[in-house]
Amino acid sequence: MAAKDKDLNDLFLDTLKDIYFAEKQILKALPKMAKAVSSDKLRAAFEKHHDETEGQVDRLEQIFELLDKPARGKTCDAILGILDEGKEIMDEYKGCEALDAGLLAAAQAVEHYEISRYGTLKQWAKQLGMKDAVRLLEETLQQEKKTDVALTTLADAAVNLAAAA
Repeated sequence: MAAKDKDLNDLFLDTLKDIYFAEKQILKALPKMAKAVSSDKLRAAFEKHHDETEGQVDRLEQIFELLDKPARGKTCDAILGILDEGKEIMDEYKGCEALDAGLLAAAQAVEHYEISRYGTLKQWAKQLGMKDAVRLLEETLQQEKKTDVALTTLADAAVNLAAAA
């Protein structure tokens, strides 16, 4: 298909594949991040989000089903870069008080990417008349926003204070 023949449906599907790939990568990264931190509350937040991410992958698979397309990811360089930054923090700050603050910040970078993607996909699904997809995307979008708020609260209440001590 020539580029000029592509439309919003194609863009929606490509972006869906992008976030599907991203969520699968996040599922691999969260247990490593949880293991690396010293804060029990941050570890619990990462573990909770791992469980939520499994549900988000399931919702994405439901959307692929609605589109009658195979659930297949497309390499997302953006998420790979964000996760690489998290790995660098784990390597460079291992054993330091600032490790937890760095990993929390890396997790928020992931959340902000996801919020951006899910918000865009939801609006496109609305434009394309995909009511069921809109509902599924909205559920995930709200979950991602709650996670971001919870991470901010945890950073302000404990993690950043410990890193500064």
